[in-house]
Amino acid sequence: MKAKVHVMLKNGVLDPQGEAVRHALGAMGFQGVNGVRQGKVIELDLAEGATEADVTAMCEKLLANTVIESYSVEMPA
Repeated sequence: MKAKVHVMLKNGVLDPQGEAVRHALGAMGFQGVNGVRQGKVIELDLAEGATEADVTAMCEKLLANTVIESYSVEMPA
């Protein structure tokens, strides 16, 4: 079973990578991009029986820095 974890910086936390992407897009002629927030997607290949609570525990302990990042978990139904 596959699970996806989406990790993003929390609102209010500076995102220098996102700002660099925004600036580069403007330099390449793409107009109208007022802001970019960059995050990551982590795909986990889990054994049968793994639960969303298991993935949440992984996020809390390792996959996300919960001080500055938020996360969401996607599990198959």
